[in-house]
Amino acid sequence: MTESDLQDKGTSVNPVLQFCRRSLMGGLLVLLPVAIVTLFFKWLYEAASGFIAPFTKIFVQTFGFPQFVADVIVIALIVLLCFAMGNVVATRVGAWAWDRVESSLMQRVPGYRSVREVTVQLLGKSNDSPFKRGEVAQVWLYGRDVSVSVLGLVTSRHESGVLTVFVPTGPNPTSGFIYHVAAGLVELRPELRVEQMMKTVISCGAGSAALLSGAVASAAVQQDETTSS
Repeated sequence: MTESDLQDKGTSVNPVLQFCRRSLMGGLLVLLPVAIVTLFFKWLYEAASGFIAPFTKIFVQTFGFPQFVADVIVIALIVLLCFAMGNVVATRVGAWAWDRVESSLMQRVPGYRSVREVTVQLLGKSNDSPFKRGEVAQVWLYGRDVSVSVLGLVTSRHESGVLTVFVPTGPNPTSGFIYHVAAGLVELRPELRVEQMMKTVISCGAGSAALLSGAVASAAVQQDETTSS
């Protein structure tokens, strides 16, 4: 077999390989996200089922309901219970009664106060919650002269003027770094929502160009004002 025959054979095989690879990659791009989402909800359902198993067992053994139907009934009852409790504590009498129970009983349970504070912060029920305020900020960690910045949430304001900023890391936004920086290195971005910033964190930076489109121009204007003054 001559060298030209080998080249012709290689040329004829390459389109087939390219077609197979393109089809395989296209299928993976379609099916892989669906599979990951399906596995996530499967894990979530199994975790919830294990948590409510003592309650679903009552419906299965007493009424003979299938496991899935019993799980749905128990989850619906839990949602209704949360709704009812929320309405009760929203009243003056309910809030007073819960404060009495919490101060006299629940506060003595080890770890309750820490868990409650974390829950309040995450659900945004506290006026001091950064998730409720939604103060997205762009932070120049190395100074305004260095064109390196990060997006974060302002979580605390100090009397000295220093700001505490939480900078989440991708792709898991629940972990990150906490920085205490001078106010001059922090630029609040009220036009950005927390959800928008978190999407870029989960996607490892994808979509940041649209969010930061006005940041470069704003930084340049501030630098020109500082230079002129």
